[in-house]
Order: sequence, then C-alpha cells, then structure tokens
Amino acid sequence: MADGILRSALGALTSPKGFVLAGVAALSMVSLLSIAERGPAASGSSAGSIAVHAQTAPAASPAKPSSFSSDQIKELHGIIRDYLMTNPELLAEVSQALERKQAAEQAAKAEKYLVDNKPKVFAYNGDVVIGNPKGDVTIVEFFDYNCGWCKRALDDIQKLTKADPRVRVVLKEYPIFGGPVSVTAAKAALASVKQNKYWELHSALMREKQVTEQNLFVVAQRVGLDVAKLKVDMADKRHEATIQHNIEVGQGLGMEGTPAFVIDSRVNVGYVAAEGMQQMLAEIRKTGCKMC
Repeated sequence: MADGILRSALGALTSPKGFVLAGVAALSMVSLLSIAERGPAASGSSAGSIAVHAQTAPAASPAKPSSFSSDQIKELHGIIRDYLMTNPELLAEVSQALERKQAAEQAAKAEKYLVDNKPKVFAYNGDVVIGNPKGDVTIVEFFDYNCGWCKRALDDIQKLTKADPRVRVVLKEYPIFGGPVSVTAAKAALASVKQNKYWELHSALMREKQVTEQNLFVVAQRVGLDVAKLKVDMADKRHEATIQHNIEVGQGLGMEGTPAFVIDSRVNVGYVAAEGMQQMLAEIRKTGCKMC
C-alpha cells in the first residue's frame, strides 16, 4: 500500500530537493492512511465514502471501531494517487513553503549569533581589513582560495571599495573547500601581513585557476615576498588559531559554503555581485545599521 503511494508522489518532482520533499509529503499521506486502516472513530460512514461528523451529544456507550474494507482502502489509494498526479504543483508549493520556513529560521539564528558574538565577526584581531577602516558599514567576506566563485568575487570587492569610500571590508580566511592546500594558502596569506604583502598575495592567489602546494610559493615570490621568511612566519600558531576561529564563526552563522558575506545583520551564503552589495548598503544606510 505505502509503496504505491510513495512511488506516485516521488514521481511528481524531478529536482533532488523536490524529490525528498515529495517523499515527505507521501509519507504524510501514508500516515493518514494508516489511521484510516485502523477505522473511523465512530460508526456511521457508508461503504465507499469517508465522512466526518460533529459530535452533538455524548454517546450512550463507546463506539466500537470498525475497519475499512479492502475495497475502501483501494479507493483511498486511487483518490490520493490521482490527486497528486493531477496536482503535482502542490508538492512544489510544499517545497517552497519549507524553504521559506527554513530560511527564516536560519536568518533568525544567524542574527542572534551576530548579536551575541559581534566582536568575533566584525572585529577579530587576526583578520585583515581593507577599504575604510572606520567605515560606516562593514562587509565581512568568508572565502577559500580554491573556490571558483570566491575568485570571481575578488573583482566585485575591488570595485565596491573603489566606488564606496565609506565601506569597511573584513577578510576572513575560511578554508573549507579545497582541503589541506587551502589551509596552507590561508596560513601563507596571514603570514604575508608581516611583510606588508597581504593584498598582493591574496589577489594573486585568487587569480590562479587552482592553488597548489607547488605554485603557492611561486606566486608568493612573484609578488615580492621573501619565501624563506614567509615559511617561518607561517608556523606562527596565531594563524592556525585565526583560521580555527573563522571556521567556528562561519559554522555559528550556518555557512556551509564559500563565498559568504555578512553585511550588517544580513548573512548571504553564495556569490553576490558588487551591484547587489551596493544595493544592500544603500538599504542599510537608509534604515539604520544594526551591527555596524
């Protein structure tokens, strides 16, 4: 019984998320049928029909449950199957409603985390700040040197800081995408601060199609870093602590990918073009900054 309904419902959607949600909806239907199989709460329904009666007076004695016949159960199966096949958009609506609910819950959770951990997000001393250090609105970018969309976002960040002299940008090394190589690259970038070459190395690594153990130090040398000194400075435990701190912050904000941006109290996981960030900045300045 359950298998037939489940297959019918799952066939209604083709996207992975829709497939799962269709299964959830179908299982809900199966639960209703399980209740139906146990029989109605009171007798009085005619064969082949389902009726709900309002109780107007206490029964003289408890009604004895009766089971639906096999024909009635088959009829229920057909009704549910036909309805789902005729109205598959219902499952899409369920999917959209679930997405909105989850997004709202995650946004509320992230905003609470920001309120409770504001210095960790906006003013951690291990992070690098570009743009206006005293800007009126702060953008925090979480990135990985082997993330393709992070590489694309480099030009947007540069465009934004040039166009908006009031914006402050915090760069958070967040090597969760490219494995050990990304962690090594993050340590090298943080260590390059000692030679005043962070932005040079950061932007050069973002220009590389892929950062590897082999080309990391080639790029470092190309931008003018003393590679021998860089390697020594990379061993500083503070860089490892900064990376771990950023990962904990990112997880607290629900960031499962890169790039990710915090703009005032808004958390945006995924690529945001310069124009999108400018629009958000304008809205924040108009309504008032919560976290700045």
